[in-house]
Amino acid sequence: MNPSPSSSAHGAVEAVRTRAWRSGELIAEGFPVADLSEYLAADQSVVVWVDLCEPGREELLVLRDELSLHELAVEDALGPHQRPKLDHYDTHQFLSIHAVRLDPDSGHLDETEIDAFINPRWMITIRKNDRFPIEPVVQRWDRSTALAHHGVAFLLYGLLDQVVDQYFVAVDRFDAFYDSLSQALFDERPLDPSDQRHWFAMRRSLVRFHRLVVSMREAVSAIMRREQNLAGDLYPYYQDVYDHVLRISESSDALRDLGATIVETNLALRDFRQNQVVKRVGSWAAIIAVPTLITGYYGMNVPYPGSGTTVGVVVSAALALGLPIGLFVYFRRRDWL
Repeated sequence: MNPSPSSSAHGAVEAVRTRAWRSGELIAEGFPVADLSEYLAADQSVVVWVDLCEPGREELLVLRDELSLHELAVEDALGPHQRPKLDHYDTHQFLSIHAVRLDPDSGHLDETEIDAFINPRWMITIRKNDRFPIEPVVQRWDRSTALAHHGVAFLLYGLLDQVVDQYFVAVDRFDAFYDSLSQALFDERPLDPSDQRHWFAMRRSLVRFHRLVVSMREAVSAIMRREQNLAGDLYPYYQDVYDHVLRISESSDALRDLGATIVETNLALRDFRQNQVVKRVGSWAAIIAVPTLITGYYGMNVPYPGSGTTVGVVVSAALALGLPIGLFVYFRRRDWL
């Protein structure tokens, strides 16, 4: 059983990745899934990992028969939209988590569901699409060879740590967006419809992200429970992952509050600007209405005091000019113009 070259070395996306370790030392890579039982039967110290990207039903049924996977766990792995969780069965655990990637330009939160069948001697990962590359996880394992003798607990920790790192990237992008949005709120130019659509898309993605993080926190907490015996001697490392998830959860919660505050502030500023416009329009309407009233009164075709006299002309002209000027000065002092 010698290590075989992996096509990932050439940059190709693989539908199946396999690896085997003995006492923490890599002994084989890229072997057929059909040889899985052979590696497991050869030595009790051997740990095997298999990764499948967008597998078909037949591929999972082969693994089900090979490793006695529970049918409910297999159905969950085949079905879409599983929430992050940890289920327990007689021979293995079933973990479902989500990797995320946020596009700040479109506001779209891209999710990749990752399911894992976990046993003390093997771990099977199922990726629902190829938008979560497995190679960074493998590289993380290769950088931490001192922990490899912990077996499946080490493999699971590397996977969780990589996923949680992506959460930090998403939180940073959300934070940068809301920071720029907070500054733009007080610009004189209001948000145009395209900006508002982008704002709504980011807020919807943040709500979805927060739900995933909360469920992820529960899943990691379940892994850390002593009775499950998944973390083993790597408990401090899992505690570190849990602390990271908790921090991300708190950050996303704070960002949701900030988003709600921004909405309220935007509405208040919009009402304020509208009131300013109404106030200015009303002030100019009052200024224009005064000479209109005076010229209308003195333009009547019935006799009135001063009709046909020089005094009447002077008084009407003085009122038509003086009152608007007086209103203009008054409104300016009250900052209505």
